[in-house]
Amino acid sequence: MNLRGLYAITDPELTPDHSVLHQVHQAIKGGARIIQFRDKSSPDGLRLQIALQLRALTREYNCLLIINDDLELCLQSNADGVHLGQEDTPVEVARQQLGRSKIIGATCHGSVDLAHSAMDKGANYLAFGRFFPSQTKPDAVPAQLSSVQDFVYNCPLPTVAIGGITLNNAAPLITAGFSMLAVIQDIFGRDDTEEQCRQYQALFHTHP
Repeated sequence: MNLRGLYAITDPELTPDHSVLHQVHQAIKGGARIIQFRDKSSPDGLRLQIALQLRALTREYNCLLIINDDLELCLQSNADGVHLGQEDTPVEVARQQLGRSKIIGATCHGSVDLAHSAMDKGANYLAFGRFFPSQTKPDAVPAQLSSVQDFVYNCPLPTVAIGGITLNNAAPLITAGFSMLAVIQDIFGRDDTEEQCRQYQALFHTHP
């Protein structure tokens, strides 16, 4: 599994069901190879329909599809993995149900202790943030780069930075050692999704 680069996250306010496939396709054309499907408001049947369509699209382009916060939807859609917050299904339970072949990501906010716990329980990657004010999650717990930077730089697992990331503030996060950048608004909230993704992917080459 190639957990490096742009981690593009859908949002129903930015990617409604009639356009999510088009916008994800644009992101993939721009170089995104990790797509997270995030939708907590649509009916279950519609969410499954979209997840199955996204699975077909990502498989066609050899991309990874991660489901946000919903283990059951991950299983039903045969997605590549699931991303879990601290209030979602425990990592160890998800690992038991998904087996070893699926990806599990764990939100650790700004806590190295949570990161160590998630590693021990079977997570494949660790997410830290939010690092900047976020329109999608304005009340999310802030994280300080200085408090996790040493851990991230030496972490044996891939790591993802989340929260308010833009092209203007992304480079220091890559330099700090993050494997992935999770972006919502600055990709799917724009008309130039494909070009934005190209520029994000380029950062990983210019700031190794």
